[in-house]
Amino acid sequence: MQGRKIIVTGGRSGIGAACVQALSTLGVRVASLDRSSTDDERRPGVVQWLCDVTKSDEVAAVVGEAAAAMEGVDGLVQCAGITRDGMLWKLDDESWDEVLDVNLGGTFRVLRAAVPFMRKAGSGSVVNVSSINGLRGKLGQANYTASKAGVCGLTKTAARELGRFDIRVNAVAPGMVRTAMTSALPSDVVTRAIEETALGKLAEPDAVADVVVFLLSNLSRHVTGQILSVDGGQYM
Repeated sequence: MQGRKIIVTGGRSGIGAACVQALSTLGVRVASLDRSSTDDERRPGVVQWLCDVTKSDEVAAVVGEAAAAMEGVDGLVQCAGITRDGMLWKLDDESWDEVLDVNLGGTFRVLRAAVPFMRKAGSGSVVNVSSINGLRGKLGQANYTASKAGVCGLTKTAARELGRFDIRVNAVAPGMVRTAMTSALPSDVVTRAIEETALGKLAEPDAVADVVVFLLSNLSRHVTGQILSVDGGQYM
């Protein structure tokens, strides 16, 4: 992995921050993209870029700048995501559109912008972050589950289209993970998630990041188009 050049979206917090940490530790050059900056201590080989994944022109410009700074791109990890929960009959258009635009539209836009650079590199690996709720549905998350199900479909289609260029595309589908996003949930929701998980505990972000690293690495060189659950047996 040392010397690889990888873009990570949503790199400021949660799973994205864990991926940035794991990759930089392995000697990867990382471009961390997020819509807000962080005051965290800078890590060697990591450059932060402000980027709103809902804006096509901005995505294209930032990905191009990141590729120029790293002298290429041969990997992409897509962690940018939001939730706006509510029962479907109470969801307004804004809550629906915003979640789909970030979670699915953003994943598409960054992938579209990064593909030419991976084609130029001669190979590449993409890991999109979906969710087990994109596989099973979730009460009160019609917008989120639709967006994450869309990420699964996009992943499989991209894998078919890009395989001829030796670019692999996979996704991870985490269960509930201990992040700032889940810390805002009611305690009974977290308790139920733990109770339905075979391992009896929530994942830490680095547990998901380790699987992402595997899918980026040569250890998974013949794996593409797959959705790999990282949920401790929460959904089986």
